Amino acid sequence: MKICLKIIVAVLFVNFLTECKHNALDIDTSKVQLDPIVFKRLDKDVFLLTPENSSQKMQEYQKKYSTFYNRYVSAIVNNGGQVDSLYSQTLLRFVNNKDIKTAYEDLIRTYSDNDVELLGDEMTEVVKRFKVFFPKRKTPKQFVTFMSGFQFNVVYVDSTLGIGLDMYLGSNNIFYNMMELPKFRTRTMNKEHVLSDAVRGWVITEFDNTDPVNNLLNHMIFYGKIFYVCDALLPNAQDSVKMGYTTAQMEYLDKYEKNVWGFFAKDNKLYDNDLKLVSEFTSDGPFTRAISKECPPRVAMWLGRQIVRSYMENNEVSLEELMNEKDAQKILSKSKYKP
Repeated sequence: MKICLKIIVAVLFVNFLTECKHNALDIDTSKVQLDPIVFKRLDKDVFLLTPENSSQKMQEYQKKYSTFYNRYVSAIVNNGGQVDSLYSQTLLRFVNNKDIKTAYEDLIRTYSDNDVELLGDEMTEVVKRFKVFFPKRKTPKQFVTFMSGFQFNVVYVDSTLGIGLDMYLGSNNIFYNMMELPKFRTRTMNKEHVLSDAVRGWVITEFDNTDPVNNLLNHMIFYGKIFYVCDALLPNAQDSVKMGYTTAQMEYLDKYEKNVWGFFAKDNKLYDNDLKLVSEFTSDGPFTRAISKECPPRVAMWLGRQIVRSYMENNEVSLEELMNEKDAQKILSKSKYKP
């Protein structure tokens, strides 16, 4: 009887310790004051333009979208050209282009107003979580969906977070096939990846990577921190979606994490500042050639995320403190990372 009692007490004690282990990313946003986020549909507005109403409409859009509208016309539609007296004609040519009009029809079929409203609801929770983790930082003042002409996925400029919905029309969209985009790119060009891409795009612009130590470890830890923040802001999103990997690629990394770490740890690869080598392990592609055809691309980013996760588990550090820590070697050493 005493033995049974000891076992029960031991089990309860273990459960108590487990329950007391605080998850730093488990937060309450119920008290955060924030108006529901509504995405303005610039993608729909510009297709209301005609030669007859363009002057009036453009004045309305400049008021509605503020400086982002001029940025959209000059840098996206006009591909970096100057905004001058003829820019209205540039925009009219854009919306009347046969292929652009067809792509817009695909966009409207894919993204109803209700779809975009739901996206706003999801982004509202993201911004609430950001305000809890980073109370002193500013958040976007405006959220916009637009037609990019297949140029931009996500932009964050002039306090506006914009999403080019024509870059998320579905993996097998006819225009992606016409442009001969590689499968590893089109696989994530769908609804499922819109929110995570938008959040990651915003977070990357929020935190700079201007450390003078420009080696592989620096890039690894920087992107590891970025993806960790995405974990904090998107707790219900699948890791495969946040990383842009397939399920099989995630399973590969789970299985061979120790081998992947060993590959980078040997021969001082972590401290290599050859930009070609850094690019090889941080750029997109079908796989990481130097390791295996089964090893997913951007593997250094994934490994950085694992190191940062370990660092946060083993140190009492806030998310703000993590992002302000520029010493990648310190993070690696204090992470106690050992797969």
